[in-house]
Amino acid sequence: MFQSHEILTIPAPNESPILPGHGDLFESLLNSALLEKLLAQGKEYLFVSNVDNLGATVDTNILNHMVETDAEFIMEVTDKTKADIKGGTLIDYEGQIRLLEIAQVPTEHVEDFKSVKKFKIFNTNNLWINLRAVKRVLDESTMDLEIIVNNKTTDSGEKVLQLETAVGAAIKHFKGAHGINVPRSRFLPVKSTSDLFLVTSNLYSLNHGELVMNPKRMFNTVPLVKLGDHFKKVNNFLSRFQSIPNILELDHLTVTGDVTFGSKVELRGTVIIVANHGDRIDIPSGSILENKIISGNLRILDH
Repeated sequence: MFQSHEILTIPAPNESPILPGHGDLFESLLNSALLEKLLAQGKEYLFVSNVDNLGATVDTNILNHMVETDAEFIMEVTDKTKADIKGGTLIDYEGQIRLLEIAQVPTEHVEDFKSVKKFKIFNTNNLWINLRAVKRVLDESTMDLEIIVNNKTTDSGEKVLQLETAVGAAIKHFKGAHGINVPRSRFLPVKSTSDLFLVTSNLYSLNHGELVMNPKRMFNTVPLVKLGDHFKKVNNFLSRFQSIPNILELDHLTVTGDVTFGSKVELRGTVIIVANHGDRIDIPSGSILENKIISGNLRILDH
C-alpha cells in the first residue's frame, strides 16, 4: 500500500531559504571543486570550526596527534557545564562512534541527555579532517548523515519543521576517528549578548590574536550569565554599560528588566538583578555586589 503526501507550501518569500545545517560541508567541497583544488595544492588536513567560536584556533599539537594516530577525523570535545546541556555528545552505538544531538533524543530521555553526570562532554564542533579520506568517502557515495528534525516557529508565528544535518555526524564514516578532550578555552562561542558580555570583560585578554583567560581568575570555569530581553540587541547591550563590570570572582549573573550599569562595577558570587515592569534599576558606578538579589526601583539622575 502506498500513501501519497503533498508538501504544503507557504507563501513566505522572506523566510523561504532552506537552512540545511553544516552537514552539507562535504558536498559543498565536492561540488565547488574546492576539494580537488586543495588536494592538488598538496593540502592534507582541514580544520573546521563554527564561525562564532572565538576560541577555535589552529593547534599544531592536535594536528601532530592526528598524524601520529593515523586518525582520519578528530572531534574536539570539552567538559559539559550547566550552560552546555543542549550540546551534542559522542556515544558508542553498536561498536561505532556516533554524534548524538539533542534533537535526536526521545522526549522521555531529554533530561538524561542534559545530565552533566551521565554525559560529561559535548561537541565543540572544532573538527580535524583528512582531505584524502573525505574524497574516498565521497567517491564511494557512503556519506550518510542522519536528518535532524528541529521544531521552529517563524517570526510570523507559524510552526515549521527545519530539516538539517550536522557535520560532526560524519565521524562514523572515517577510520580511526575519535574525540579528544580539550580545555574550555577552545570553546568560546558568541551567540548572544550574554556571551558578548563574557568575552569583552576582564575575564579574558587578547594574546597574539587568541583569547586567554585572566590568570587572576581562581577557577577555570566560566560564569553563567543570563541577560534579559532589554540586552538582546547589541546596541541596547552597549548602551546599558558605562563599562563592562569586573567579573573575575563572578559565578552567576541574571539580569532582567530595565537595568543599567555605571562604570567600575564589580560582581562577585551570585548576583540576580530584577527590575519589574515599569521599574528601572541603575547600578551606581563603583558598586561591589557580592551574592546579592536586587529588585525594585533605583534611579540615578545627573544633577
